[in-house]
Amino acid sequence: MNSFLRKMMKSLIGPAIPGGIMTILIFYLDYFQFELVEKFLLFAAFVIVPLVILLLNHDEKNAHQRKIYAVIKLLQFPAALLTLASVMSSKMWGLGSTAIPGTLSLGWLLFTLLLCIYGLTTIVIHKGKTAEIAIGAGLVYFFIGGIWFTLYQYQVNLFQANPATHALSSVHFHFSSAIVPIFIGVLGRIMTKKNWYPWVVAIDIIGPILIAIGMIFSKPIEYIGVTMFACNIVIYTTYLLAYLRRNSLHHKATFFLVLSCIAFYSVIVLSIFYPLLKNMYSLTILDFIPIYGALHAFGFVLCGLIGWVYMADSIKKNRLPFYP
Repeated sequence: MNSFLRKMMKSLIGPAIPGGIMTILIFYLDYFQFELVEKFLLFAAFVIVPLVILLLNHDEKNAHQRKIYAVIKLLQFPAALLTLASVMSSKMWGLGSTAIPGTLSLGWLLFTLLLCIYGLTTIVIHKGKTAEIAIGAGLVYFFIGGIWFTLYQYQVNLFQANPATHALSSVHFHFSSAIVPIFIGVLGRIMTKKNWYPWVVAIDIIGPILIAIGMIFSKPIEYIGVTMFACNIVIYTTYLLAYLRRNSLHHKATFFLVLSCIAFYSVIVLSIFYPLLKNMYSLTILDFIPIYGALHAFGFVLCGLIGWVYMADSIKKNRLPFYP
């Protein structure tokens, strides 16, 4: 068992293993009496962000970016622990009516600010490179997710949104808004550039903003944003599957990336058949939310990140261009 754990820790995804163990405990132990949305936020803090960090690269000639990257790697796990403490203080320690949960959440807010700064430096350093703009935008969206999480922990009512909406907005920005631009960005690093690629990136940046605005102010705007965003993911997954069919560089990368695409299409199929299933089995949207969440978070996002980490390693070993 010890040799197996040592082997896992030395693997490419080793930095995410401690967080993965923590996430399993959070999801399956009755001790952690958290809302489902809070469990997904902690999953993002402990597992998703470490995998994203593995996909980042810094310019060795840029001392400022190199230092930020080192600090991000150092502070990720402590920031995730503060996030856990913030949620525990409001749900388990009876401190929900105090400012302590919000104060503890500032640790994650400051960490996501570092990700935002790193993303902005990436955009500035690689001027005109659309793929890097997409990745930088994804990192900026983590910070917006951190803001929504802090508002949720302080139980602040903002505009027409209540704390529950803040939690959903935080999950939206930690998973869809941040991850999809990063996926499309890393795909842009390896794909033969197409005329339509900058438009995909532009829509990918605008879509999450429309969704967030729509969630608070206008359902039609939210529907427009969701439609644009979903169409972008269809383009991404379709091109990715075609690329993997032509260029199988790493079996693990191919396996996880295909699983990621299948998970996304499964969400689409469930959405299409939701009205029929609802009537046949007397189900409500509350019954489908855990299924949608699991397919998106554990299927599309997690498998996609693991696949891209292996893809980057494979391309590096084959001395093919991946990082700019």
